[in-house]
Amino acid sequence: MVRGKIQMKRIENATSRQVTFSKRRSGLRKKAFELSILCEAEIAVIVFSQKGRLYEFSSSDMQKLTERYLNHANGGKFNNIAGDQYMQQLMRENVSMAKTMELLDVSQRKLLGHGLNLCTCEELEEIESQLERSLCRIRERKAQLLMDQIKHLKDKERLLREENASLREKLPVAQEKEIVPNCSQSSQGSDIDVETELFLGLPQMRCS
Repeated sequence: MVRGKIQMKRIENATSRQVTFSKRRSGLRKKAFELSILCEAEIAVIVFSQKGRLYEFSSSDMQKLTERYLNHANGGKFNNIAGDQYMQQLMRENVSMAKTMELLDVSQRKLLGHGLNLCTCEELEEIESQLERSLCRIRERKAQLLMDQIKHLKDKERLLREENASLREKLPVAQEKEIVPNCSQSSQGSDIDVETELFLGLPQMRCS
Protein backbone atom coordinates (compact mmCIF):
# COMPACT_ATOMS: atom_id res chain seq x y z
CA MET A 1 0.00 0.00 0.00
CA VAL A 2 1.39 3.39 -0.99
CA ARG A 3 1.54 5.96 1.77
CA GLY A 4 -0.05 9.28 1.06
CA LYS A 5 1.93 12.45 1.06
CA ILE A 6 1.88 14.16 4.45
CA GLN A 7 1.02 17.80 4.39
CA MET A 8 3.55 19.97 6.19
CA LYS A 9 1.29 21.79 8.63
CA ARG A 10 0.59 21.74 12.33
CA ILE A 11 -1.23 18.67 13.59
CA GLU A 12 -4.35 19.86 15.34
CA ASN A 13 -5.04 16.76 17.44
CA ALA A 14 -2.88 16.90 20.57
CA THR A 15 -2.56 13.12 20.93
CA SER A 16 -1.60 12.62 17.31
CA ARG A 17 0.83 15.51 17.55
CA GLN A 18 2.53 13.95 20.59
CA VAL A 19 2.74 10.53 18.94
CA THR A 20 4.20 12.04 15.78
CA PHE A 21 6.71 14.02 17.83
CA SER A 22 7.90 10.91 19.66
CA LYS A 23 8.24 8.88 16.45
CA ARG A 24 10.00 11.62 14.48
CA ARG A 25 12.31 12.40 17.41
CA SER A 26 13.33 8.75 17.68
CA GLY A 27 13.88 8.60 13.93
CA LEU A 28 15.97 11.77 13.98
CA ARG A 29 18.11 10.35 16.76
CA LYS A 30 18.56 7.08 14.85
CA LYS A 31 19.56 8.88 11.64
CA ALA A 32 22.03 11.09 13.52
CA PHE A 33 23.59 8.05 15.19
CA GLU A 34 23.91 6.21 11.87
CA LEU A 35 25.47 9.26 10.21
CA SER A 36 28.03 9.60 13.02
CA ILE A 37 29.01 5.93 12.72
CA LEU A 38 29.01 5.60 8.93
CA CYS A 39 30.76 8.88 8.14
CA GLU A 40 32.73 9.49 11.36
CA ALA A 41 30.94 12.81 11.74
CA GLU A 42 30.56 14.72 14.98
CA ILE A 43 26.86 15.38 15.42
CA ALA A 44 24.87 17.22 18.05
CA VAL A 45 21.06 17.31 18.01
CA ILE A 46 19.06 19.56 20.35
CA VAL A 47 15.25 19.34 20.45
CA PHE A 48 12.81 21.24 22.66
CA SER A 49 9.28 19.91 22.87
CA GLN A 50 6.18 22.10 22.86
CA LYS A 51 6.21 22.04 26.68
CA GLY A 52 9.86 23.04 26.81
CA ARG A 53 11.33 19.63 27.58
CA LEU A 54 14.88 19.16 26.31
CA TYR A 55 15.97 16.19 24.20
CA GLU A 56 19.53 15.96 22.96
CA PHE A 57 21.91 13.60 21.21
CA SER A 58 25.62 13.96 20.56
CA SER A 59 28.18 11.65 19.08
CA SER A 60 30.74 12.97 21.58
CA ASP A 61 30.77 15.54 24.40
CA MET A 62 27.81 17.89 23.93
CA GLN A 63 29.52 20.82 25.69
CA LYS A 64 32.57 20.65 23.48
CA LEU A 65 30.48 20.39 20.32
CA THR A 66 28.39 23.38 21.38
CA GLU A 67 31.47 25.48 22.10
CA ARG A 68 32.94 24.45 18.77
CA TYR A 69 29.75 25.49 16.95
CA LEU A 70 29.61 28.87 18.71
CA ASN A 71 33.28 29.45 17.95
CA HIS A 72 32.71 28.84 14.23
CA ALA A 73 29.43 30.74 14.09
CA ASN A 74 30.79 33.87 15.76
CA GLY A 75 34.31 33.74 14.40
CA GLY A 76 35.76 33.03 17.83
CA LYS A 77 34.41 36.26 19.36
CA PHE A 78 31.86 34.60 21.60
CA ASN A 79 34.38 32.15 22.97
CA ASN A 80 36.92 34.86 23.71
CA ILE A 81 34.36 37.17 25.37
CA ALA A 82 32.90 34.36 27.43
CA GLY A 83 36.39 33.21 28.44
CA ASP A 84 37.41 36.73 29.49
CA GLN A 85 34.24 37.22 31.50
CA TYR A 86 34.68 33.86 33.16
CA MET A 87 38.29 34.63 34.07
CA GLN A 88 37.33 38.01 35.52
CA GLN A 89 34.60 36.38 37.58
CA LEU A 90 37.05 33.80 38.88
CA MET A 91 39.54 36.53 39.80
CA ARG A 92 36.88 38.48 41.72
CA GLU A 93 35.77 35.36 43.55
CA ASN A 94 39.38 34.49 44.34
CA VAL A 95 40.06 37.95 45.79
CA SER A 96 36.87 37.86 47.83
CA MET A 97 37.65 34.40 49.15
CA ALA A 98 41.19 35.43 50.08
CA LYS A 99 39.88 38.41 52.06
CA THR A 100 37.34 36.22 53.83
CA MET A 101 39.99 33.66 54.75
CA GLU A 102 42.26 36.41 56.05
CA LEU A 103 39.50 37.87 58.23
CA LEU A 104 38.63 34.44 59.60
CA ASP A 105 42.29 33.73 60.38
CA VAL A 106 42.70 37.06 62.22
CA SER A 107 39.46 36.50 64.15
CA GLN A 108 40.54 33.00 65.16
CA ARG A 109 43.94 34.24 66.35
CA LYS A 110 42.29 36.94 68.44
CA LEU A 111 39.92 34.43 70.01
CA LEU A 112 42.97 32.35 70.96
CA GLY A 113 44.59 35.39 72.57
CA HIS A 114 47.12 36.24 69.85
CA GLY A 115 47.61 39.57 68.10
CA LEU A 116 45.72 41.61 70.70
CA ASN A 117 48.29 44.42 70.93
CA LEU A 118 46.71 46.44 68.11
CA CYS A 119 43.11 45.88 69.23
CA THR A 120 41.07 48.77 70.54
CA CYS A 121 39.02 48.64 73.71
CA GLU A 122 35.82 48.11 71.71
CA GLU A 123 37.39 45.22 69.79
CA LEU A 124 38.57 43.59 73.01
CA GLU A 125 35.07 43.94 74.48
CA GLU A 126 33.62 42.32 71.38
CA ILE A 127 36.11 39.45 71.62
CA GLU A 128 35.31 39.03 75.30
CA SER A 129 31.59 38.99 74.50
CA GLN A 130 32.13 36.33 71.82
CA LEU A 131 34.11 34.18 74.23
CA GLU A 132 31.43 34.52 76.91
CA ARG A 133 28.71 33.51 74.45
CA SER A 134 30.78 30.56 73.28
CA LEU A 135 31.50 29.51 76.86
CA CYS A 136 27.81 29.78 77.70
CA ARG A 137 26.86 27.55 74.77
CA ILE A 138 29.58 25.07 75.72
CA ARG A 139 28.31 24.90 79.31
CA GLU A 140 24.72 24.46 78.14
CA ARG A 141 25.75 21.63 75.87
CA LYS A 142 27.80 20.02 78.62
CA ALA A 143 24.89 20.29 81.09
CA GLN A 144 22.56 18.74 78.53
CA LEU A 145 24.93 15.80 77.99
CA LEU A 146 25.24 15.28 81.76
CA MET A 147 21.45 15.33 82.16
CA ASP A 148 21.10 12.78 79.38
CA GLN A 149 23.68 10.53 81.04
CA ILE A 150 21.95 10.83 84.43
CA LYS A 151 18.59 10.00 82.86
CA HIS A 152 20.13 6.99 81.12
CA LEU A 153 21.63 5.74 84.40
CA LYS A 154 18.34 6.22 86.24
CA ASP A 155 16.48 4.27 83.58
CA LYS A 156 19.07 1.52 83.82
CA GLU A 157 18.77 1.48 87.63
CA ARG A 158 14.99 1.25 87.40
CA LEU A 159 15.23 -1.72 85.03
CA LEU A 160 17.67 -3.47 87.37
CA ARG A 161 15.34 -2.91 90.33
CA GLU A 162 12.41 -4.33 88.40
CA GLU A 163 14.43 -7.39 87.39
CA ASN A 164 15.59 -7.86 91.00
CA ALA A 165 12.02 -7.64 92.28
CA SER A 166 10.86 -10.15 89.66
CA LEU A 167 13.60 -12.59 90.71
CA ARG A 168 12.62 -12.23 94.38
CA GLU A 169 9.02 -13.05 93.54
CA LYS A 170 10.05 -16.18 91.66
CA LEU A 171 12.46 -17.41 94.39
CA PRO A 172 9.84 -18.54 97.10
CA VAL A 173 7.89 -20.44 94.44
CA ALA A 174 11.02 -22.38 93.48
CA GLN A 175 11.78 -23.17 97.16
CA GLU A 176 8.27 -24.49 97.75
CA LYS A 177 8.61 -26.78 94.74
CA GLU A 178 11.81 -28.22 96.26
CA ILE A 179 10.26 -28.76 99.76
CA VAL A 180 7.12 -30.61 98.59
CA PRO A 181 8.99 -33.59 96.96
CA ASN A 182 11.16 -34.04 100.09
CA CYS A 183 8.09 -34.23 102.32
CA SER A 184 6.41 -36.79 100.06
CA GLN A 185 9.54 -38.95 100.09
CA SER A 186 9.68 -38.91 103.92
CA SER A 187 5.99 -39.85 104.17
CA GLN A 188 6.51 -42.77 101.81
CA GLY A 189 9.43 -43.98 103.90
CA SER A 190 7.33 -44.00 107.09
CA ASP A 191 4.78 -46.35 105.53
CA ILE A 192 7.35 -49.18 105.14
CA ASP A 193 6.94 -52.04 107.76
CA VAL A 194 10.09 -52.79 109.70
CA GLU A 195 10.47 -56.23 111.30
CA THR A 196 11.62 -55.84 114.92
CA GLU A 197 11.27 -59.40 116.38
CA LEU A 198 14.14 -60.74 118.55
CA PHE A 199 15.49 -64.30 118.01
CA LEU A 200 17.88 -66.15 120.34
CA GLY A 201 20.30 -68.87 119.28
CA LEU A 202 22.08 -69.62 116.11
CA PRO A 203 20.86 -67.97 113.01
CA GLN A 204 18.34 -70.11 111.19
CA MET A 205 16.71 -69.81 107.87
CA ARG A 206 13.28 -68.32 108.39
CA CYS A 207 10.59 -68.60 105.88
CA SER A 208 8.53 -65.58 105.37
